[in-house]
Amino acid sequence: MASRLLITKPLSLLQQEAADTEHGLKRALRAIDLVMLGVGAIIGAGIFVLTGNAAASHAGPAIVLSMVLAGVGCTFAGLCYAEMASMIPIAGSAYTYSYATLGEFFAWVIGWDLILEYALGAATVSVGWSGLVVSFLHDIGIAIPARLTAGPFQMVSLPDGSQVAGFVNLPALLIVLFVTFLLVVGIRESANVNNFIVFVKVGVVVAFILAGIGYINRDNWTPFIPPNTGTFGAFGWSGILAGAGVIFFAYIGFDAVSTAAQEARNPQRDLPIGILGSLVVCTILYILFAAVLTGVVPYSKLNTAAPVAVGVDAMKLAWLGTAMKLGAIAGLTSVMLVMLLGQPRIFWTMAGDGLLPSWFTRVHPRFRTPYITTILTGVAVAVTGALFPIGVLGNLVSIGTLFAFVLVCGGVIWMRRRQPTVPRPFRTPWVPVVPILGMVICFAMMLGLGRETWERLIIWLIIGLVIYFTYGIRHSRIARLRASGD
Repeated sequence: MASRLLITKPLSLLQQEAADTEHGLKRALRAIDLVMLGVGAIIGAGIFVLTGNAAASHAGPAIVLSMVLAGVGCTFAGLCYAEMASMIPIAGSAYTYSYATLGEFFAWVIGWDLILEYALGAATVSVGWSGLVVSFLHDIGIAIPARLTAGPFQMVSLPDGSQVAGFVNLPALLIVLFVTFLLVVGIRESANVNNFIVFVKVGVVVAFILAGIGYINRDNWTPFIPPNTGTFGAFGWSGILAGAGVIFFAYIGFDAVSTAAQEARNPQRDLPIGILGSLVVCTILYILFAAVLTGVVPYSKLNTAAPVAVGVDAMKLAWLGTAMKLGAIAGLTSVMLVMLLGQPRIFWTMAGDGLLPSWFTRVHPRFRTPYITTILTGVAVAVTGALFPIGVLGNLVSIGTLFAFVLVCGGVIWMRRRQPTVPRPFRTPWVPVVPILGMVICFAMMLGLGRETWERLIIWLIIGLVIYFTYGIRHSRIARLRASGD
């Protein structure tokens, strides 16, 4: 039984699937498009919200060091992703890499785990997007009926001050359906829209940094590392670690580049550029952003729902407040686009392996997109975002993604030993040092997320295992091929 669970997918078969241009997805993405996809996924609600919250609750001004730690951990993982993506340019991302190295059981665990990052994450982001858009429209004199801004499980305030249950979060529903339509129509069109949005939100982040430099009060950086309160994660060095685990949510997204592997024109060259390029850009912006925010406002005042607004108010720049709101809306839009691009492709790849129903593998004859999984994912996310008051499950998404990173780093070491002669267009430097450091740092950040987050992860994985043992293990394509001797 153990050998059955650890059955691996041959690299020769993976490379054959990657070379299939007749039945595969449309290859239309350039290196710059992949970098933009990564930046589009990374810069979202995390930088605008979690930076201030993590500084106020965990690290103080040393949130800059938390950013560096999270960035270094992501860089080690990103180098490992780059090697795997260039060697195995398949759309399944960490799921596929685990299948080729650690076996089907671990591949299913990671595939199920990534639903937290993409599908649930997209639903959560759609609710946040709705709130920002409703607020922005209100600022310019356009009011949306309150009952159309929240689901039936959430109370909303009417103009007369009374409260009633919401009916449907219409903005969240509409934005997810629009993005889903865009993704069905074509990957090239989706990339063009994403590129434009990324330029807007990066411009806004840069504007905040440049405008805030002149308002920095160095006294706000003293003490740079506030003394620990006696509780693990409450300031001090443990606070920096806990802050890195929380802020890691703001880095999630670079791995989504690898889900577009079969739509890249030259995946062996362009995927490493997309993964590492987006990480470098975002890490630099994050460190500068955190330094300016904690320099403008004392970190103790940043534990609010909108910490960046506190910083903008301290600068007394009204135009910047409007720009930041537009930047946040743009940021969440591109995050949704990349998440809703990634999840269907993981489902599509898992279905090709027999672990999900075969009709998940259908590709649109004209648009060459995985339209069945895209529509199913989009509808499920739209309904979830429209009906439920989903809070940002940042810690749960972070721990699931960190778990995937640990396995990908381990997979690089495993493949170097088991199949050292396989062509690797990109090679992770200093193996096994870099993968081991990636595993250690990512696992340390997992520990910093606390017991409750681990418990929720375990419950989620148990649900996934029930599905695997009742369906996936009995329909595995690789197991059937092995049994038949092919």
